[in-house]
Formats: sequence, structure tokens, C-alpha cells
Amino acid sequence: MRLDKYLKVSRIIKRRTIAKEACLSGRVSINEKVAKAGTAVAENDIIEIKFANQILKAKIINIAERVTKESAKEMYEIISGREDKE
Repeated sequence: MRLDKYLKVSRIIKRRTIAKEACLSGRVSINEKVAKAGTAVAENDIIEIKFANQILKAKIINIAERVTKESAKEMYEIISGREDKE
């Protein structure tokens, strides 16, 4: 699955266009490497997103095309950073 789509489906970022913009500006990395919006994600990857003054670090647990709002939180595990989302 593409990184921007994963960020949207997992509800880490609310809109895919915002996720794509974050990737284009170099604020998103996978396993400590700057990632583009089309980068493929896999289970156990570590995603790091730089927001205005905070960094969110999360581990991918599950990849699914469609999930409910309640089960979206089961797609990742927060390692460090904020609990609320953009």
C-alpha cells in the first residue's frame, strides 16, 4: 500500500492530499529514510512524521484497504509523540 493512502486509511492524517503534501515536503520518513507519497509500506515499518513542533513515531502493525473508525487505531502502535491526530 502507498504511504499516503496508509496514513489516510489509518487516520494518522485525515486527508490523503495532506499526507501527500507532508511526504513531498520531507516531513515523513520510514525506517529513518525520507519517504515519498508512493513509497510502499510493510508491517513492522517505523513511520516518523514531523508536525509543527512535535514528532510522531509509530510502528505499522496491520495493513488493510478499508477499516472502520474504531479499528483504524489497531493498524499502528504509537512509539513516541502525541496521541491526538491532525
